[in-house]
Amino acid sequence: MANTPQSKKRARQAERRQDVNKARRSRIRTFLRKVEEAISSGNQDAASAALRTAQPEMARGITKGVLHKNTVARKMSRLAARVKALATA
Repeated sequence: MANTPQSKKRARQAERRQDVNKARRSRIRTFLRKVEEAISSGNQDAASAALRTAQPEMARGITKGVLHKNTVARKMSRLAARVKALATA
């Protein structure tokens, strides 16, 4: 347990950040789920639109420290490839 006033404050701050990060991660997952649903429906226009709205959210997750840069790059790349594959299918 935190003993000093500074460590107590840091514990309070950590709790607040945890809630904010959890909400941000959940929001990103929601955007990703919308892209996945659009891909599975086979609608290329909807999938590309959903991907365009998801990309800034994912990038924001990087800058806020919620997600790792390479993880987001990998996910964006794979989703973009799947959306592009819908056009040829």
